[in-house]
Amino acid sequence: MAREKKNVIVLDNVRSVHNVGSVFRTADTCGVSKIYLAGITPAPKDRFGRERRDLTKVSLGAERSVDWEVVRSAENLLKDLKKQGFYIVALEQAKNSVDYKKIKPKAKTAFVFGNEVQGLPKSSLKLCDTIAEIPMKGKKESLNVAVAVGVSLFRILGI
Repeated sequence: MAREKKNVIVLDNVRSVHNVGSVFRTADTCGVSKIYLAGITPAPKDRFGRERRDLTKVSLGAERSVDWEVVRSAENLLKDLKKQGFYIVALEQAKNSVDYKKIKPKAKTAFVFGNEVQGLPKSSLKLCDTIAEIPMKGKKESLNVAVAVGVSLFRILGI
């Protein structure tokens, strides 16, 4: 029996609760085992432990089928994931990025997505094994982060 791949998502300072809910739903459909919510990224439960209905309305229950964890620092998390043997792929526009269609996931892959406006900080990008980019053909320079998660995971994971 082949060993199942373990894929996780890291959301670093993603602001929109609706984007996070959408990522949970996409993660579930792609078989992602865990989502790490770093920095200001909203979680399915607020700081008082109450369900965030604005998030769960979009995730449609995926927050119950995909493990998640709130972490203070994406950088510290990326260092820990590297120690655990994860191949770390950032999705970001950068000078040294490669076409996302060329990415081949490993047995354990962490996909990192950043803030909707500012993207990922350089300090986090330095900790990644690869920076992947979705080419843009139109006038707009980027996709919504939740859409980018869906496009990239479905292609990279061969779904």
